[in-house]
Amino acid sequence: MAAKVTIATVARHAQVSRQTVSNVINAPHIVREETRRRVQDAIVALGYRANQAARQMRTGRSRLIAVRIEPTRDGINGSVLDRFLHGLTETAEVAGYRTMLYTAADADREIATYDDLLGAYDLDGFVLTGTDHGDPRTAWLADRGVPFVTFGRPWDDLDAHCWVDVDGAAGTAQATRHLVSAGHRRIGWIGWPAGSGVGDDRRAGWRETLREVAVDPTGLDRETVDGIAEGERAARDLLAAGAPPTALVCASDSLALGALQAARAADPAVPVIGFDDTPVAAVVGLTSVSQPLGEAAARCVDLLTAVLDGPRSTPAPVLLQPSLVRRHTA
Repeated sequence: MAAKVTIATVARHAQVSRQTVSNVINAPHIVREETRRRVQDAIVALGYRANQAARQMRTGRSRLIAVRIEPTRDGINGSVLDRFLHGLTETAEVAGYRTMLYTAADADREIATYDDLLGAYDLDGFVLTGTDHGDPRTAWLADRGVPFVTFGRPWDDLDAHCWVDVDGAAGTAQATRHLVSAGHRRIGWIGWPAGSGVGDDRRAGWRETLREVAVDPTGLDRETVDGIAEGERAARDLLAAGAPPTALVCASDSLALGALQAARAADPAVPVIGFDDTPVAAVVGLTSVSQPLGEAAARCVDLLTAVLDGPRSTPAPVLLQPSLVRRHTA
């Protein structure tokens, strides 16, 4: 029979104290990231499992958090949330939490699901995704004192609650500067209709970078809903203009894949850059902005744990930086 793995076993393996292991399990936000990662690696390597029943009695927590699976769209950008959910589930498990997944078609139905879940299960809290202006979900949870964090900013008030997000403007600024450094000035934008927090943020990075190099962005953009066909139509229209752009930056990989088809038909020399670095982008060689989804998921777990620990301090929001993955399309 294999020897039982205890906190002391994990501590020896990670070369830390037993208290540090306990902190990583129960309050990971107070442990330095390097130490936390070392302990988490030891937990996984040794197969350590905490006594959940005893811990629930001690802490009064169920160790259960809930997060929504968003409706399937085109199967391309949906993979972004899939990667986030995998990272969240794995990180939560290391921290001693289980993740409950639920579905909801829109905000109203999601709120109704909150009510159902809270009535049926002893949930510790929620991780919300896809925030927008005037988000009714966060207001509903806050009014009822239900702990939560969001992957996405509270666009109307950045101090409204705890959040983790990726700097979309910084990502599209990187993409635009990359094209500027290659000699392009008339760089087009294909994005979502105005009013979307995420979409407006990504558009701002493109717009402000063009202004930095004294280029007027007027007339160089097109707005459309997300999708490959929609991206192709928008790019075809933009490239048929009197003074067409010589390069394109898009708000998503779906739009970029459609734009790439239009560019190849109109002028194969027009580079196209997407956003999200989906598996499809890697397959077709599309240059794209990559989000640190694993880190975002881990930080969401850290913040939620801190919120659950009580009102001693309000955890600061986390804004992560994306990176440009360069391939042959740009």
